[in-house]
Formats: sequence, C-alpha cells, structure tokens
Amino acid sequence: MPSSHNSVSSSIINEKTEQHPHLSHERPLTNKEPPGTEANVLPETSDGSPDNVSDVEKGHAPTKPSFAGIDPSSFPDGGLHAWLAVSGAFCCLFCSFGWINCIGIFQAYYQTHQLQEYSPSTIAWIPSLTTFFMFAGGPIWGKLYDNHGPRYLLLAGTFFHVFGLMMASLAHEYYQFLLAQGVCSPIGASMIFYPAMSSTGTWFFKRRALAFGIMASGSSLGGVILPIMVDHVIARSGFPWAMRSVAFLLLGLMVYANLTVRSRLPPSPKPWSLMEFARPLQELPYLLVVMASFLFFFGMFLPFTFVILSAQHDGMSTDLAFYLIPILNAVSIFGRTLPGYVADKLGRFNTMIATSFLSTILVLALWLPARGNVPYILFSAFYGFSSGAFVSLAPALVAQISDIRQIGVRTGSMFAIISVAALVGTPIGGALVSDERGNYLHLQIFCGIMMLAGSVVFVASRWALVGSKPLVKV
Repeated sequence: MPSSHNSVSSSIINEKTEQHPHLSHERPLTNKEPPGTEANVLPETSDGSPDNVSDVEKGHAPTKPSFAGIDPSSFPDGGLHAWLAVSGAFCCLFCSFGWINCIGIFQAYYQTHQLQEYSPSTIAWIPSLTTFFMFAGGPIWGKLYDNHGPRYLLLAGTFFHVFGLMMASLAHEYYQFLLAQGVCSPIGASMIFYPAMSSTGTWFFKRRALAFGIMASGSSLGGVILPIMVDHVIARSGFPWAMRSVAFLLLGLMVYANLTVRSRLPPSPKPWSLMEFARPLQELPYLLVVMASFLFFFGMFLPFTFVILSAQHDGMSTDLAFYLIPILNAVSIFGRTLPGYVADKLGRFNTMIATSFLSTILVLALWLPARGNVPYILFSAFYGFSSGAFVSLAPALVAQISDIRQIGVRTGSMFAIISVAALVGTPIGGALVSDERGNYLHLQIFCGIMMLAGSVVFVASRWALVGSKPLVKV
C-alpha cells in the first residue's frame, strides 16, 4: 500500500507519462508489483475502462502491458467462442458443483436407509470427502491446465465422475459408498470444475465477474434438478437406477462441454515446482483472500448438509423438508449471477464482503432461532442467494490480483487449501449434533462463528489493497 509520499511521486510520474507516453516503458517493476497482475498492469476506472490510475492501487504509476494476453484490449469480452466457452463451463458446473450442492439429500437418505446403523458423524464423511476431493486437486489440475490446456482434463474428469456414480449405484457397504461417491466421483468432478473455471477467465476482463456468475449458476441449476430427479427416480425405480440416471444425464452434458470449453490462451508448459504453489502466499492480499475463504468454507456447506435434518427435527414433514435444498439452490441461481453483475460495477471485494456478512447474519439470526416451516423456507431461500455469491466471486477475486497466465495454479491452490475446511467441517458438525443428542444449536453457532470470522478477514484483504478507503471500487 503506497504511502502519501509515494502517492505524490506517482502523481508526478503520471503527469509526465501523459506528456511523454514512452516513459511508461522505462519504469522498472519492483518486487511489490508482480508483473502481469491485474492490480498493477490492468488498472480500471469505475466504469471498467483502462485508465492511468487503478482502483486497487491509486498511488502507482501506470505500467504498459508487456505480455501477450494481458492487455485489457486483447480480451474479447464476448463473441461466439467466448460465450460457447461460458455455456460449456455452465454444463461443467452443473455436473460438478451442482452435484456437490445436493449432497445434503444423501446425508438424510443414508441415515434412514442403507447406512442407518451408522452415526451421523460417520455418514458425514461421505459428503465431506466429496467436497474435499472436489477442491483438493486444485493445484494439480490447475498446473496441468496451465501446461496442457483443458481438453485432456475434461475427458478424464468425465470418465471418473460418471464411473464413480455408476459404482455407487452398485454399492451396499459403507466403504463402497465412501470410495465410489466420496472419492472416485468427486475426483472426476474436480477435473471438470477447474478447467471450466480457468478457461472462462481467459475470455473476459471487464465482464469477468458476470461471466463467472453465469458459469456458476449452472451449479445452482444442478442443485435444483438433481435432488428432485434422485428423489423421484428412487420412488419409482429404486436407488441404483437413480444414480445411473444421474450418471447418464451428466455424461450427455459433458459431451457438449468437451466440445465447447476452450482457453483463449495457448498452454505454456513449465516444470513442476512446489514453490510455484506456495509462492503466491507471500503476497498479503492473496494470503488474506485464502484465509478468509478457508474460514468461510468451514461453515458455508453446513446448511447444505444439515438443513433438511434440522428442519425435520423442528417438526417439518419429510416431504416438505426434502424441497429445502432445491429451494436453496434455485434462489442461488440469482445469487451467483446478480452479485457478479454488481461486482463488475461496484467492485468484487466490496460485493464479496457484503454477501459474506449477509450469509452470517442469516445463519445466526434466522436459521438458529427457526421453529416451524416458514422460517426454514425463508432461510433456505435467502441463504441460497447470499452464499451463492461465494462460488462466482472467489475465483474472480483471485483473478483480480493475479497474473492471468498463472490463474490455474493460483485458483487451484486457494481451493485446495479451503478443501481442508470442507473435509473436517461437516464431520465436526455431525459430531456436535451427536453430542447434543440430535439438537442442532451448537452446529448452527459453529457455522455462524466461522462464517463471521471469514467475513472479517475478507475486510482485511480489502484493507491490504486500498487501506481505509470505503468508497473505492475494488
């Protein structure tokens, strides 16, 4: 963050640059200004157009883009290939994150059917491993994407995801469900998720948050359709054919995705290095974004997993409680698109902070005291909107402070770190319920506190970029 002295010096440099544009070629980059990051090389004004002064770091003199694909004018921000990539990524998110969004129905189903002899905490390892493997492979898939592009990852991911669900349809024992649904399928979903997200970012600059929002809304639509589909097929044909039907649907969508998802930039193969994954954590804004996401993730998926069970505990009928997850995911379609549009206008960090605190308030002020059908339905709807913003805005925050050529590794590293929170958060929630003999009070308090901590650290990450300037777009 520049000092007042540096700000004055930089303003003088700006005036000289306007009179002599060639001077922008001569200023060397410092260690505090990593080459190619949007925060330094891609300044924006409040209307999204390039300018000499960045919203993120007002005190720095402009730097002329020096790498192909980093100049804002080189981003199409639209066109046939760009929107085809978004549509394919939409299908990828439907098949990957959309499946993750409906894991709550399996927690409730297994507790009353195939795995009823196991405790809620033990069963919770299935959805928690699903979420963990969905995100843990981020650095590996991100590096493979940067080196080879999205094609082979999408093909392999399609196979493992569909194969895992087919094997889950044949499962009878706990370990079989754990391996098929908790390990194999989410590894494939992870290989689908990251290439789609990274490829979309290469096509858009000014409208990137909107593009991410449209892409992420696929996961919400999947979270609406898939649980209803599973429930109806189970009632008519049984659990095995429910899983097979989902697998065939996802296979069809992934055929389209494999044909349309592509990166605008060619692969840039580089040798593997562990420091490549750790080095971004030396940058304070990136470190704080990762910390905030980690804390927020501890609580974010707990309502997805336990809202059905807690509603039933408080008197809601089984048939109505089942629709809480589809309601949550249906509203999150708007939560993943509208905040993205607003973020491009008002700032991505600003929007993330607002939606994170809103999610926290809903957990502590609505879910915790909820008794009866209406409060649970309202909570599911409002929480779907507020929490949906995280999926579309988190990668947009990373892209804003990163070199676009390293977006795969940096985004993957963030999601890999927060996957640990997803791994242990759900079993902790299940253990809290077991300790309270079926009461969900302590789980709800734990969820709210962790999300509050994450929201506060998001504020700190914004402060690391612009300081105490509440009206600055960032």
